[in-house]
Amino acid sequence: MAKRELITPHDGDSRYVRRDDQGRFKESDDVGRSLRQDRAKKARTTVQSGHGDRGDQKRR
Repeated sequence: MAKRELITPHDGDSRYVRRDDQGRFKESDDVGRSLRQDRAKKARTTVQSGHGDRGDQKRR
């Protein structure tokens, strides 16, 4: 699965998107909602950088 990418389609709107093999958008999440949900839940899974929506990253 590809890393999430931060895009700004227009002023005041930021989104995390994930692309498929052809470069088309596969999934899209609003940044504010994504970060809020991330703080609200503790994940059991540890993931690499760029895949924060799939689990928590190791503490550095």
